[in-house]
Amino acid sequence: MKNLFLGMLLVFVTLSTQAQEKKNKNAKYTINVNGNCEQCQRRIQKAAFSVSGVKVANWSIETHKLEVTINEEKASVADIKKAVAKVGHDAGEVRAADETYENLHSCCKYERE
Repeated sequence: MKNLFLGMLLVFVTLSTQAQEKKNKNAKYTINVNGNCEQCQRRIQKAAFSVSGVKVANWSIETHKLEVTINEEKASVADIKKAVAKVGHDAGEVRAADETYENLHSCCKYERE
């Protein structure tokens, strides 16, 4: 009986350990971010790097895509979108505050949807 109990306990522990979701330490994502120029590029990348866990952040002026590599244990895509929106750039479904957008330099203002 004791061996049966220990066997069942071992099976339970093994299955519960496998069921835990492991976070990726080098997850790559692409986020659409509105902007126009090199000044926007610096601002967007700086905002992305301000999020703990961001390892790589590269925004393309031509494609308006921010490519990031993050440690998912420390950061999420939502955190990055919020940080970028906080500096005035719409990031996917996260929209920058109107007041922050209006304070951008005239060359940085993009057509908002």
